[in-house]
Amino acid sequence: MKKQTMFLRMITASLLRRRSRMLVALLAIAVGATILSGLVTIYYDVPRQMGEQFRSYGANMIFTSSNGKKLSKSEIDSAKKKINNSQLVGAAPYRYENMTVYERPLMAASTDFDEAQKTSPYWRVDGEWPSAEGQALVGQEIAATLEVKAGDTVTLVYDLDEAPATADEANKGERNQNSRDFTVAGILDTGGNEEKYIFISVPDMEALTGKTDVFDMTELSVSANRDELEKYADTITKNVDGVSARLVKRVTQSENTVLSKLQALVLLVTVIVLLLTMICVATTMMAVVTERRKEVGLRKALGASNKSIIFEFMGEGLLLGAIGGLLGSVCGFIFAQAVSMNVFNSSIQFHWVLIPITIIVSVLVTGLSCLLPVRSATDVDPALVLKGE
Repeated sequence: MKKQTMFLRMITASLLRRRSRMLVALLAIAVGATILSGLVTIYYDVPRQMGEQFRSYGANMIFTSSNGKKLSKSEIDSAKKKINNSQLVGAAPYRYENMTVYERPLMAASTDFDEAQKTSPYWRVDGEWPSAEGQALVGQEIAATLEVKAGDTVTLVYDLDEAPATADEANKGERNQNSRDFTVAGILDTGGNEEKYIFISVPDMEALTGKTDVFDMTELSVSANRDELEKYADTITKNVDGVSARLVKRVTQSENTVLSKLQALVLLVTVIVLLLTMICVATTMMAVVTERRKEVGLRKALGASNKSIIFEFMGEGLLLGAIGGLLGSVCGFIFAQAVSMNVFNSSIQFHWVLIPITIIVSVLVTGLSCLLPVRSATDVDPALVLKGE
């Protein structure tokens, strides 16, 4: 029989003879490995989960013109190409124009409603989102002023010229204007300045004003951490002519603060759990060594070296660590999945690399825990132990 096989049989038989104590040690290691695996999974998945949650608070990046002019679609598209497509959640362009409704001045804004729903998921609409040309989304404040509701019709009037086109028009008080009827698809409730606008589609705005390919700004929602966002903004500002990119600090700073504190808490809990695991395993192994003092003394009297005794005790501990680590890596994913579903209401991905990492850490923790008990085993004096002292 090979030495390795014999050694494995020895430590396995020793563990089975002391099932109750070893089960306690195995349970402690498994619990520690579960917490380790689960919290590490959460630690690396939290930025994505938190990023998705913070996207519901609106855009975290804005494009504006860097030369005092308006933005064009080609400039916006060039800037968007600098962002990883897998991280770009949405990009909604906006254009603002002064108009009148029932002789009352107000601000109208055009946007891509599909993209606006991605960048501003917090917008609440009483009715429906506009899905075709000729439909409008009216801010709650404007709707209250105009006394309109979903399904009503409003007429937007745009002055094409700053002054009357002809002397006759000036004398008559006439102005060169475009007007168009819009069906109110829904009433917008945001609790912010958006409630002061009437939103229409980009083609409708271009038809009313006679100006095409003109935008004031673009709001973007990017699923990235603060460092990545700053890098994107710097790259776009320096390399895309006519576009200046900046971060929405109220969103990015809040996200960065919450993430840093949460990750620090996860790291602290992980360290504490590992320390408690080491204490539990060390206590259990010390009890095992105490029970086996006579056995160790007899073996040393028969010529066993300290090296062989160390190998046997360490082998038992490391085997427990490997088994506990394997169990913990599986249970840790279940634990992390439960936390993610209850806190973020979304599932997480299983990282296969965590299995070997968890096993290795569990083995190392167990090995460190066994150092003191194993040293006490080598200090056993055969003469004293065999005499019953």
